[in-house]
Amino acid sequence: MIHIVFQPADENVLQKVLALDDSLQGDIVCIKDDFAVGPIADIFSVQGIELRKQWWREVLAGGDHAGTVDDGSVDDGKTVDEVIDKLRSNTEESVWIWAAQNKHDVSGYYWLVSQLQEYKGRIFILYLNNLPFINEKGNIFYPEHLFEIPPKEFLKAKKLARPVTASEFEIDTDEWAKMGNENKGVRTLEGGKKLIQHDYDYYDSELLKFITTDWQKVNKLFNTFYSKSIITTGDAYMLWRLKLMIKERRLDAQGDIKGLKDFEVKIKSIESKD
Repeated sequence: MIHIVFQPADENVLQKVLALDDSLQGDIVCIKDDFAVGPIADIFSVQGIELRKQWWREVLAGGDHAGTVDDGSVDDGKTVDEVIDKLRSNTEESVWIWAAQNKHDVSGYYWLVSQLQEYKGRIFILYLNNLPFINEKGNIFYPEHLFEIPPKEFLKAKKLARPVTASEFEIDTDEWAKMGNENKGVRTLEGGKKLIQHDYDYYDSELLKFITTDWQKVNKLFNTFYSKSIITTGDAYMLWRLKLMIKERRLDAQGDIKGLKDFEVKIKSIESKD
């Protein structure tokens, strides 16, 4: 049994789950890329893969994760190839895809399942879509991410595992290809497994709500943004968008414009607009 998740924090909690249930024993694989952002046109071609890598190089340039595109620490294509090798060499092997109701997991699911059509009947999905769980305080809640669920609660979730159907393989693969052809940069989850695409500047206006006329360290700005906004995405993407707004002279900045703690921003002053 191969378990696949889409966030390192999910991998950590699933390791605790497997320790509680021998029937779930198997390898845990984490898909590390965030397919909810960035180009996905021709994503399985050599050209499409390189286009996405080049985009990530631009996004991560100057930040804490610069260089990770090429250092081998993230290679989801290789990860899936290894999973496929195991499926080919062992006809009893199966894959369980774990996903919660968020754009990151669902986008990753579409990317992944589009490569596994050959193994119908051996690919299972556990989509924890709008399902109630009990948190550590004993209260009912609806998790947005797998890592929010206490390990013991996962033992109930395993009953939801079902094979990805032949029609899902066909429809979801076609939908992923269609989204690639739209050439958009942001994907959000509308409900169920329905993704909606937007332009690359989708999050800009929301972030701008928290930028004031006073200087703010970017890490503090982001802390406010994530605590108060419901329209968010990852740090790397938001930092890239912030740097673009500075480059376009929409914001003032001071300091070394690299990582979250290296510089400050504020609303552009009248003087600096001249």
